Amino acid sequence: MEYFIKASSIANQDATIHIKESNIHFGTTSQTATTLPNPAELFLGSFTACMLKNVERFSHMMKFTYTKAAVKVNATRLEHPPRMDNINYELTIYGNDDKLNIDLLKKNIEKFGTIFNTVKFSCDITGTILTERDV
Repeated sequence: MEYFIKASSIANQDATIHIKESNIHFGTTSQTATTLPNPAELFLGSFTACMLKNVERFSHMMKFTYTKAAVKVNATRLEHPPRMDNINYELTIYGNDDKLNIDLLKKNIEKFGTIFNTVKFSCDITGTILTERDV
């Protein structure tokens, strides 16, 4: 598989990533540091998107149902050289399906996630998967 994206910016303004029919705005100036995601946050967003895509994918393969999934990520950035050093995630699967095998889901996400596998070669990743029953 191959991927193609474009990105553009205007001097002294912010930037946009153009992917298919989506435009994702991100901050490159100090004026939007608290309102738009920065490149590190977009990177972590790709990491979480990979996990959520695989929850959907493996729900079909592992034959479990869920109503929603949510990921929280904490990351540590080192200064010299600037890079992510440690990523910790908490993935919560909401639903009432007793067939969900959390250990197998975690193994599959960590083994078959494209972004997950790319990232794990450059920094430590730890995480847990939790379930929460729907009421």
